[in-house]
Amino acid sequence: MANQNEASSHDHGFPWKHVVGFALSIVLTLLAVWVMSQTNLAWSIRVIIIFAFAFIQMGVQLFMFMHIGEGKDGKWQIGHTVFAIAIAVIIVVGSYFVLMTGHL
Repeated sequence: MANQNEASSHDHGFPWKHVVGFALSIVLTLLAVWVMSQTNLAWSIRVIIIFAFAFIQMGVQLFMFMHIGEGKDGKWQIGHTVFAIAIAVIIVVGSYFVLMTGHL
């Protein structure tokens, strides 16, 4: 009975959280396009800015659309996601290091 009450309490009203998340995603995408096309920053600085926007947008997507952190297992979901991101960063940075330093 408690599950039905919880489900029905979340079904009414306008989904403002989703609208705000969508708007943030669009703004971050447009900012990334602007940084790449309209600034004269060094290439490496632009790439760092793009990655920063990408990680912010990933957080928006996870918390506003995928509802990570909600529910009784929310902390475990966040922990698993942080671990997966750490592994992905290690693989990408390690691959870049190996390719750029000539360790074939």
